Amino acid sequence: MSPTFRKNYLSFAHIFVGSSEHDKLSKRVKMANYIIDGHNLIAKIPGLSLSMPDDEQRLIELLNRYGQESRHKLEVYFDGAPPGQAGVRKYGRVRAHFVPISQNADEAIRRWLARLGRSAANWIVVSSDRAVQSAAREAHAKVLQAEDFSHLVQSTLQARLASDHEISDQPLSEDEVSEWLAIFKARRK
Repeated sequence: MSPTFRKNYLSFAHIFVGSSEHDKLSKRVKMANYIIDGHNLIAKIPGLSLSMPDDEQRLIELLNRYGQESRHKLEVYFDGAPPGQAGVRKYGRVRAHFVPISQNADEAIRRWLARLGRSAANWIVVSSDRAVQSAAREAHAKVLQAEDFSHLVQSTLQARLASDHEISDQPLSEDEVSEWLAIFKARRK
């Protein structure tokens, strides 16, 4: 994770979505796969902006952390890839689709849903764009507003940060201290 991304991530990670809202969203998307309208989602993530030169990479890093935590499969689509940059790249649990400048992500998402056929019902399309939502519903995929997904990602990662913080703040027991001292003394010999 880049230092700049980490700083921005930590700046918005303090935002906490109420646990009941998180629980409702979590149940709704328990073991789902996601198709994400990338630029649409960037606009809904605090600390990210479409005007940032590395906005797509920052979103991919955030989604990858979420995917590692939640075990979801994530397909994210970005349009406007310059010549030579279009294509699909794998980043951990995230597959990023960089759609050529001559096309748009909405159409690429529609084509992916068509290829999925009946299995599209196992996917959730993340977008606040009405045309994308309509295509998802036609394919029998579920729809999740980008704002709601943003809250879900933030609260999931916030819970992880809180958990990591709790673990790191616990003092070592006497046995653990003795064990570490023995390890360090053994290294000196």
